[in-house]
Amino acid sequence: MPKNSKVTQREHSSEHVTESVADLLAHQEPVDYKRSVLNVTGETWDKQKEGDEDLEAENRPAWNSKLQYILAQIGYSVGLGNVWRFPYLCQKNGGGAYLVPYLVLLIIIGLPLFFLELAVGQRIRRGSIGVWNYICPRLGGIGYASCLVCFFVGLYYNVIIGWSIFYFFKSFQYPLPWSECPIVKNGSVAVVETECERSSATTYFWYRETLDISNSISESGGLNWKMTLCLLVAWSLVGLAMIKGIQSSGKVMYFSSLFPYLVLVCFLVRGLLLRGAVDGIMHMFTPKLDKMLDPQVWREAATQVFFALGLGFGGVIAFSSYNKQDNNCHFDATLVSFINFFTSVLATLVVFAVLGFKANIMNEKCVVENAEKILGYLNTNVLSHDLIPPHVNFSHLTAKDYNEMYRVIMTVKEGHFKELGLDACLLEDELNKSVQGTGLAFIAFTEAMTHFPASPFWSVMFFLMLINLGLGSMIGTMSGITTPIIDTFKVRKEVFTVGCCIFAFVVGLIFVQRSGNYFVTMFDDYSATLPLTVVVILENIAVAWIYGTKKFMQELTEMLGFRPYQFYYYTWKYVSPICMAVLMTASIIQLGVSPPGYSAWIREEAAEKFLFYPTWAMAILISLIILASLPLPLVFILRQFHLVSDGSNALSVTYKKGRMMKDISNLEDNDETRFILSKVPSETPSPMPTHRSYLGPGSNSPMEMSSAPNGRYGSGYLLASTPESEL
Repeated sequence: MPKNSKVTQREHSSEHVTESVADLLAHQEPVDYKRSVLNVTGETWDKQKEGDEDLEAENRPAWNSKLQYILAQIGYSVGLGNVWRFPYLCQKNGGGAYLVPYLVLLIIIGLPLFFLELAVGQRIRRGSIGVWNYICPRLGGIGYASCLVCFFVGLYYNVIIGWSIFYFFKSFQYPLPWSECPIVKNGSVAVVETECERSSATTYFWYRETLDISNSISESGGLNWKMTLCLLVAWSLVGLAMIKGIQSSGKVMYFSSLFPYLVLVCFLVRGLLLRGAVDGIMHMFTPKLDKMLDPQVWREAATQVFFALGLGFGGVIAFSSYNKQDNNCHFDATLVSFINFFTSVLATLVVFAVLGFKANIMNEKCVVENAEKILGYLNTNVLSHDLIPPHVNFSHLTAKDYNEMYRVIMTVKEGHFKELGLDACLLEDELNKSVQGTGLAFIAFTEAMTHFPASPFWSVMFFLMLINLGLGSMIGTMSGITTPIIDTFKVRKEVFTVGCCIFAFVVGLIFVQRSGNYFVTMFDDYSATLPLTVVVILENIAVAWIYGTKKFMQELTEMLGFRPYQFYYYTWKYVSPICMAVLMTASIIQLGVSPPGYSAWIREEAAEKFLFYPTWAMAILISLIILASLPLPLVFILRQFHLVSDGSNALSVTYKKGRMMKDISNLEDNDETRFILSKVPSETPSPMPTHRSYLGPGSNSPMEMSSAPNGRYGSGYLLASTPESEL
């Protein structure tokens, strides 16, 4: 026994020394206490069970390479939102000026919290349920809430992949089916479909051919069999990718993570060669600096940062739990965060290069249509030929010439100008038309691609990119469910994955009825935003304030081999919780201010109309938020009042290949003293506080922990050769 141990000190000193369990056991020779007289748990020794535990600890799946892991994290964090949400926010909130608040919030909120999730997953090597049960069992509901949110998001997210699959297969024809309005026979006369003529070919194809949408959420309309088949294909793809865990999904990530970048680069090169592309990009990056002072811009930037990195879902923790403990997760967090940001910027360049081209096409069409109106007015003498500038040539009319002619007519015919029905045909107006989400991908972008040379090729590439972006995010989302459930309840991986996909497909049929798009909107708007914000705030509090920021920093130092910057200490402890609390408050206010509703497509009007949710839909909406948040207070109450066991009611000590696993967390300091010295607490002097060690499974070094609320529930690992000074 080392000379400086407290046991040796007591032999040579008249002073009474109190040892904690950790003090006494840290320097003993490895002994299997379950087979010895020191088995105080009352458990019988089960050789098979112990062997299984050893095997599980040693045989946890691992990534084949660092590249595979990085691609998995990139594939998960870079999703459809980078392509159709970020460009819209950028355009809406000040163009290039929006990048400033986004980058600031990425650094002070996104990066620290992303690093935190990577670190706890890698350290403890469990899914979200196991991680938060370990750090603070009273907040163990965090893991269950994450699983529920992942389930809700996965339900509707895979529907979007199904839509992309439908468009992908429809792209193998020329001309593209959404390039022209269909012709219908009205008796012996062939006419253009009225709904299509009053909207546009791409809009008609989306709402009528693809969704066959009803007029409101109250009109179910039955299942759309085409979308049902596509949803089945989507869930089959996810199931096949996930069935073997990271052994199968890791290989899929090589393609699903890299292919979108190939497509984006190809689209960027092609887009920059299109007429009007520069107009779109210049419009995009022209900064509107006054927008930076708008609190709404910062709120939307924070929300986008939050969801872009996949915080709170559990997917980040699940992926990092398969890492080696000495992996540099700080480098990973920085790399993935900024790749995500630059991907968003790249996608924005592509989107606005293409939309700039589309805006020029639509502007030219507007000029031609209004020039024909003016010629008609000239021929009927409604307008005088003297109003037309002499250099204007109607056979080769430019947008500049039309604008000059338009201003002259508006000035002269000021009193009767509105009766003429002329449009200004300004390029700026076309570029200012904000489009996001499905409207961008399935209407605006598809319309632009119809004007591309070899349009079917570009359409196939675009929708294959969307499928891969969605698939990468779905693998991460499903890992946020499967990894913690398999870790916690020891269910068979293949059976649970298949069962989960089948169950999700059956429940997801609600999204492929004719009113399904309205349910997708409801789930997208309300099922995740508020619950996830609460989840991430509690994650931050659990680590920074309950577990202890200093202790966590020490853990990271021992795990990484270097001490993380003090920047993380202050962001975890103060900045991030405050920012997230402000974001949560703003989200609640936004929910209260904005009336819960949706944009319905009215067939008779061939236009969108905002409708409020009916009472039963409001009940579903509220239930989603409550159900996703329910595990948080429920688990807290059950464990606070000891209504369920958290596995910390016994003292059990076993040695596993030189490493000590202990669960002494539910013993008070005085209980330890009584156990060691067989005295009542009042009779035993205690010159120093008892120290606890809180380490993740398979760790190689301790973390000092003083008495803390979570200290009553944690369990840890400690090397038998740990110096006593570190206890």
